[in-house]
Amino acid sequence: MSPEFLSGLNERQLEAVTLPHQSALILAGAGSGKTRVLTTRVAWLIQTGQVSPSGLIAVTFTNKAAKEMLTRISATLPINTRGMWVGTFHGLANRMLRVHHREAGLPQLFQILDSQDQLAAIKRLLKGLNADEERFPARQVQWFIAANKEEGLRAAQAEAHDEFARRMKDFYAAYDEQCNREGVVDFAELLLRSYELLAGNETLRAHYRARFRHLLVDEFQDTNRLQYRWLKLLAATGASATGAIFAVGDDDQSIYAFRGASSANMQDLQRDFAIERVIKLEQNYRSHGHILDAANALIGHNRRRLGKNLWTAEAKGEPLRVFEAATDLDEAGFIVDEVRALRADGVALSNIAVLYRSNAQSRVLEHALFTANMAYRVYGGLRFFERQEVKHALAYLRLVANPDDDAAFARIVNFPARGIGNRSIEQLQEAARAAGGSLWAAARAKAEGGRRKTEGEDASPPAKGIPAFVVLIERMQETTRGLPLPEVIEIVIDASGLKAHYQAEREGADRVENLAELINAAATFVAERDVQPAGEAAGMDEPDELTAFLAHAALEGGEHQAGAGADALQLMTAHSAKGLEFHSVFVSGLEEGLFPHENSLTEVDGIEEERRLMYVALTRARRRIY
Repeated sequence: MSPEFLSGLNERQLEAVTLPHQSALILAGAGSGKTRVLTTRVAWLIQTGQVSPSGLIAVTFTNKAAKEMLTRISATLPINTRGMWVGTFHGLANRMLRVHHREAGLPQLFQILDSQDQLAAIKRLLKGLNADEERFPARQVQWFIAANKEEGLRAAQAEAHDEFARRMKDFYAAYDEQCNREGVVDFAELLLRSYELLAGNETLRAHYRARFRHLLVDEFQDTNRLQYRWLKLLAATGASATGAIFAVGDDDQSIYAFRGASSANMQDLQRDFAIERVIKLEQNYRSHGHILDAANALIGHNRRRLGKNLWTAEAKGEPLRVFEAATDLDEAGFIVDEVRALRADGVALSNIAVLYRSNAQSRVLEHALFTANMAYRVYGGLRFFERQEVKHALAYLRLVANPDDDAAFARIVNFPARGIGNRSIEQLQEAARAAGGSLWAAARAKAEGGRRKTEGEDASPPAKGIPAFVVLIERMQETTRGLPLPEVIEIVIDASGLKAHYQAEREGADRVENLAELINAAATFVAERDVQPAGEAAGMDEPDELTAFLAHAALEGGEHQAGAGADALQLMTAHSAKGLEFHSVFVSGLEEGLFPHENSLTEVDGIEEERRLMYVALTRARRRIY
């Protein structure tokens, strides 16, 4: 007699759940019930006595997914799930290292560095080595270390074809020494150290292989090379292997190549574990037929895929709606009008999503929603004017407009880093308090004092620290005087070093795009200001363009970002939308260079990745897509 929890599974789902003990690849299309298959497989293995709750390991990509899996298992079976090894790669690696800290060469109470902690540690290292931070930015060193760790490479194994890369290798080696000395690990180190522990300790490896005969992996298409190698160590391959991998994924939704994810792991899994048959979950329980037909037709153009075809028992539904706008402002206006119509038809705002390829595109949409007094929420991110890089640029602009703005001064006096330490800033604050003036006035006084000391010398050294910052702001004021607002902002973004700083970041492309969009926002603001009719303020002195724009940015910065629980339109990137679903979806900015992104034209298989991203965007919609 079949357990009750198997009822309701379709034929393919049931086949996957009840597979005998063997490695398997479940190709699960969007909306095909993959989470149900994974959790039901766990329940079936335990219920039929094939494994105890402590004898399997299930890997997910987010803590949220792990928690949901445990909740579903405990709702299905009367067992305590607390001791089960269900979690993310990093979470499980951490668990293993805590148990075997001595073998891993770690203190029992080792601490984990988050991204910001790691960056601070690297800055401290570079300072101690007297490294030139302009030539070797801390974020670039951070990226180099993380990228090599995710490939399973230590400093000695990292490639170095030139002097720059050789120096980066030296920093990596010194960073590892510093971390070992201080008893700390970063996120990439967790998995690498766990992999090295298993690879170098045959007794431990045999122990875990005997214990975990069943390895279940969610979102397998998102695994990177090191994660796959870690799984192979645990499961083993070949005739002597006793473990089996049950991998669930969708190569058509592999959209994280920029983070190191490799959909090629699916082909490798088939070869390495001699998987003869792939089970395809193709019945979709989310979308109407026309939406799935479009998604299938689109992804069918990709050459490197395992191949499947989504279908639904539901009706065909509405055809896709296409709107071609003359400008991004027209597009945003159309979206606002259609959202109003959907809401009038009874669709909640929270059940409507507007997707875009990059975060910078949200600015025009936010402006249109702000003007329309419509509540919205930027999912998984900040409003445009609240983003770090935009706030930094606005702080520079505020200082150009009003040097006595202490908040703006404090925000960017040492950003990007220019060697101004906390003690220097404290001394400046003390001087400002003593004189009853602003930080800028105190900084100018300090700079003037430095200039007087060097008077009479033939060649005074270039200003550094606070004097250099004073010179920078004064030069910005001089060079931007009388120029149109967009030019002012462009000059300030370049001269401040913000653009160069974010270009050096591993994932700084979005931030650079946001800085460029700030210039576009200024151009739009000027154009709208020029056509506004004279109101009550006619005849009164109006603020200059820069001051007016800064006021506009502050006002638009967040009044319409809805609070948690409020009904609000959902704004997000197509990447952020993965795993979510909505009644209606708008995919905005579909034009060459935006979506597909311009980078895809020069990257190997770049267009295929963009098609997969569009496939994800299309399959978020249940009933209507624009």
